[in-house]
Amino acid sequence: MPTLPWITPNPAEPGTRAVVMASRLEVRSLADALRFLVKSLAVWRQLRTAPGALGGSLVANPLRRTFYTLSAWESREALQAYATAEPHRSVMIALRPGLKDSTMTRWEVPVAELPIRWDDARRRLAEQRRTGARA
Repeated sequence: MPTLPWITPNPAEPGTRAVVMASRLEVRSLADALRFLVKSLAVWRQLRTAPGALGGSLVANPLRRTFYTLSAWESREALQAYATAEPHRSVMIALRPGLKDSTMTRWEVPVAELPIRWDDARRRLAEQRRTGARA
């Protein structure tokens, strides 16, 4: 499961802006990577039906124990509602002990720029890691 391609759960309203969230999650062991893969499927299903979700993708590098997420939202409130809803909330709590490192970043774009390109997301994540600034 190297990449789950960009999906568009809800159409964006033309002329609006999207809140984009990207994350890089590194787990401690291959067992943690397998656990992440299995649990991420429930979170992926949640994204497909989440109110306010405009898009999302996942890149899994289980042998490197690293995962990247990318999603776009109608608003920060829609993103927050998704993050605190089930199963996302419980999955993240369950995976937290196995995380070695994580980086997250957010930014806004016009919805006409969706889907977000992975090279842009990775560049922003690398900058976030380098500066240590909070998302």
